[in-house]
Amino acid sequence: MANHEVNTGRRRFLTATTAVVGAIGAGFAAVPFVTSFKPSARAKTAGAPVTVNISKIDNEPGMRIIQQWRGKPVWVFKRTPEQLGVLASLNGRLRDPNSDNPDQTPDFARNEARTIKGKENIAVIVGICTHLGCSPSFVPEMVPQPFDSEWQGGFYCPCHQSRFDLAGRVFQGVPAPSNLEIPPYHFADGNTIIIGVAPEGAA
Repeated sequence: MANHEVNTGRRRFLTATTAVVGAIGAGFAAVPFVTSFKPSARAKTAGAPVTVNISKIDNEPGMRIIQQWRGKPVWVFKRTPEQLGVLASLNGRLRDPNSDNPDQTPDFARNEARTIKGKENIAVIVGICTHLGCSPSFVPEMVPQPFDSEWQGGFYCPCHQSRFDLAGRVFQGVPAPSNLEIPPYHFADGNTIIIGVAPEGAA
């Protein structure tokens, strides 16, 4: 009888101990599982605004800054008065000259230069072709090209020959269905652009 009581007590002790250890183990196993649902630091920063210093593009004509934002390359470059001057003359050759598609152009940039008013010389454009996602080549020279005898500067996508002007507006008769995307952005000061946040008061 005594041995039976000892064995029963031991059994209860071992059962309780096993249950506690199992619960602790399950807790440790659950931590990485639950943590996996949380966004990583990289994912958090991927959608965060980014800061671009544009002072160097004033010193190097034709220079283009490429900044990653939300996994997309964003081009920042300066246009000359001559380049801005030809934009209106291209309207008849473009699919959406007035940037009516809101998915590609926020309200604050729905103008000929597709920029913040008063800063028309600085372009900020997402460098992804709206056809199949290739990255077009930057061809700012205002001279005839093999792909366009009336070229006035812009972007040429070698993947399927889509063309865009220096405001990122798509030409007619090419595979790309819409203009290049303009991201939300604003000027923090004369030399600093914040990509990811629209100008104050903009939709």
